[in-house]
Amino acid sequence: MASGSKILVAQGGGPTAVINQSLVGVVQEARRFAGIDRVYGARHGVRGIVDEEFWDLTQETHHNLELVAATPASALGSTRDKPDLKYCQEIFKVLKAHEIGHFFYIGGNDSSDTVRIVSEEAAKAGYPLRSIHIPKTIDNDLVGNDHTPGFPSAARFVAQAFAGANLDNAALPGVYVGVVMGRHAGFLTAAAALARKFPDDGPHLVYLPERTFVLEDFLTDVKAVYERLGRCVIAVSEGIHDASGEAIATRLAGTVERDAHGNVQLSGTGALADLLCDEIKDKLKIKRVRGDTFGYLQRSFLGCVSDVDQREAREVGEKAVQYAMWAGQDGSVAIRRNGFYSVAYELQPLAAVAGKTRTMEDDFITPEGNDVTDLFRLYLRPLLGSGMPDAHRLSGHAVAKVLKR
Repeated sequence: MASGSKILVAQGGGPTAVINQSLVGVVQEARRFAGIDRVYGARHGVRGIVDEEFWDLTQETHHNLELVAATPASALGSTRDKPDLKYCQEIFKVLKAHEIGHFFYIGGNDSSDTVRIVSEEAAKAGYPLRSIHIPKTIDNDLVGNDHTPGFPSAARFVAQAFAGANLDNAALPGVYVGVVMGRHAGFLTAAAALARKFPDDGPHLVYLPERTFVLEDFLTDVKAVYERLGRCVIAVSEGIHDASGEAIATRLAGTVERDAHGNVQLSGTGALADLLCDEIKDKLKIKRVRGDTFGYLQRSFLGCVSDVDQREAREVGEKAVQYAMWAGQDGSVAIRRNGFYSVAYELQPLAAVAGKTRTMEDDFITPEGNDVTDLFRLYLRPLLGSGMPDAHRLSGHAVAKVLKR
């Protein structure tokens, strides 16, 4: 059997609300090409490749694929494995043994680097393999992209969640701290700003990892908002850090958990929210202070998906197959904005994106460093899609008091 007749697709990293759209985009588009004999899916990303745990996606019905496409999280399962050269050589060995001619990996920074190494190994061996990285990450931190599939839906969730938190906080005033995912890039936390409708709506303060976090300044900001409005809603990125680069969660907590890569465990723990709330209570003497950590909720929340995100996630999968079949080169599919609002898809070199991290642009962040600019709001709003819910208020026609106290 010719090597070009088989496709292998896998999903890596954190699940998203639309990653299955990209998966189905690959499968459905591949079926249009007569030269494709089989489309395999690797279970749990690169780990499933080295363990040869494949599903034959060619046998899936069109109807079931479409149902899966509309379902959040990773239908094939995912992995947090970060392959080195030796690991990638094992991947290539399996691809060669199964006569895979086209390799598609849906994921973020680490996934793009895996595709790069596998591509280089195939080139060194003279094996005819097309390797394409398909972008995915709620962090929106892939370079060369206007935005990344998965981010708009997660941002939609964050904006709606903060809109709800703001309504709650207005009804029972106090201080509310919401901690959002984002180790190095603050895009997702910044999305909380889209919750505002009225001038006094929260979040009133937004703190991002692109700026140094100074606890004393934070407390001053909170005090000023609280004295002005009688309440304060705050959006904080899990990755906020001090001038030395140390995570605030580490500095305040003293002892922290670390993940398999040695990184401080920021997600899945409510430590930062609790610590900041304790500081506000102790230093500002405000009694009603509450904190939440969004954690995994923002990644695959069912029923809170951007239709723009769905469409684009499908199209990057389709374009990946087209580039693999027609362009004759490896690369990473990138989304480029070319109008208001429209996008085009381009294939950028793997080396241009692999292992690199995008952070929020300076003109998206206010000079004070505790909020976002109108330019960011204009950037994000079309990505959130149609049907965003809206909050309303009573007109507040006061009745004159009768009793004089």
